[in-house]
Amino acid sequence: METEAIGGMAPEIDFSLLALFMRADIVVQLVMLILIAASVWSWGIIIQKTMNFRRARAEAAAFDEAFWSGRPLDELYERIRENPATPPERVFAAGMLEWQRSHRTDGALIAGAQSRIDRSMDVAIAREAQVHGASLTVLASVGSASPFIGLFGTVWGIKNAFEDIALAQNTNLAVVAPGIAEALLATGLGLLAAIPAVIFYNKLSGDSDEITGGYQAFADEFSTILSRQLDG
Repeated sequence: METEAIGGMAPEIDFSLLALFMRADIVVQLVMLILIAASVWSWGIIIQKTMNFRRARAEAAAFDEAFWSGRPLDELYERIRENPATPPERVFAAGMLEWQRSHRTDGALIAGAQSRIDRSMDVAIAREAQVHGASLTVLASVGSASPFIGLFGTVWGIKNAFEDIALAQNTNLAVVAPGIAEALLATGLGLLAAIPAVIFYNKLSGDSDEITGGYQAFADEFSTILSRQLDG
């Protein structure tokens, strides 16, 4: 009966995520808010990049179809030269522009045309690769730093929990558990932010390299076509 009475008198502690956050120290709360913001930022980048890469693949496929359709390349260039809207079009336009600039007024070619055309397309590809790789460093930073930020919040929270134990001079689990739970929540949020960031950083980096490799393959094929024209 005495045990039941003591149990009945014990206050009920709310261990919901919101309650743990509200009871946490201001430093731990700040750590949690930083991790939540980092997670939201990461997911925004992940969604945006996934959509951008899907569109880039579709644009590359559409341009390949137009390029290999058998129509004259000059006609294709005239159609897109004023406003090349997609990365493959910009790479193609860079090569064609240098091809046209390499002709003298009498129709003869200026020496070194092939190397200049290749460099022009390489520069265009490098620009597109930079665009595709933009923001991926944020995912890498979130993935590497979030666990340590969460660990800092946990260490700080456990320090506060031990201070509360010392002040209360009571090692009862009911006194210890809330503080430790609040501290561990910071580590949990750190892992929640880091794991998706690391996984999608690796995936999206691979996608970016694959798409950029497709641009490079096209540039090599186009360069080969122009090389035949030069040799002829």
